Amino acid sequence: MKEIRIHARAGQGAITAAVILGEAYFLEGKFTYAFPHFGAARMGAPMNAYVRCDTKPVILRSQIYEPDYLIIVDSTLIKDFYCLRGLKEDGIAIISEKEGIEIPKPKKRQKFYVVPANRIALETIARPLGNTVLLGAFSAVTEEIRLESLIEAVKKRLSGKAAEQNVRAVEKGYEFIKRG
Repeated sequence: MKEIRIHARAGQGAITAAVILGEAYFLEGKFTYAFPHFGAARMGAPMNAYVRCDTKPVILRSQIYEPDYLIIVDSTLIKDFYCLRGLKEDGIAIISEKEGIEIPKPKKRQKFYVVPANRIALETIARPLGNTVLLGAFSAVTEEIRLESLIEAVKKRLSGKAAEQNVRAVEKGYEFIKRG
C-alpha cells in the first residue's frame, strides 16, 4: 500500500488534489481511498488530506502517520505543523516553494522536490492555487501514475475552463520536474 499525506490550508485545494490523485490511481486499476482531516473548519486553517492506494481493497480508515509521499501545498506550515514528521526513510516530499521559507534538508534516503507551484498556477489558472501543479510534479517524480491518468482525473473532477486551466497546470508541474 502507498500512502500520501497532503498538507495545506483550507481553501487551497487539498481535498480536490486528494480526490484527483485517488481517481488517477483508480483509472490505473488501483483501489483507492481519499479523505480530508480538519481541525478548525475555517478558511485558511491548517488541514490535511490523505490518499491510500493498493492493488487490493483499502480498508484502513485512520489518518496517515508514516507516509510514503508528502505533498505540501503551503510550505509556511512546515515549521509549526511538523509536516515532515513520519515521512518514511525513503520517502519523497513535493513542496510548494515560497520566498523566505527555509526547506529543511531531507534525511539520508529521503528526497525533497521544491516546485514554484503558485507561480506556475498564476500563469496557468490565474490564481495562486498550486495544488494541481504539485500533482503533475508528483506524477513526474514518483512515476506512480501516468500523466495521462492524472489529466483524465482532472477532467472528471472539473469542467469547462477550470478543467482546461488545471490540465495545463498539471502539465507544467510535470514539465518542471522533467526539465530538472
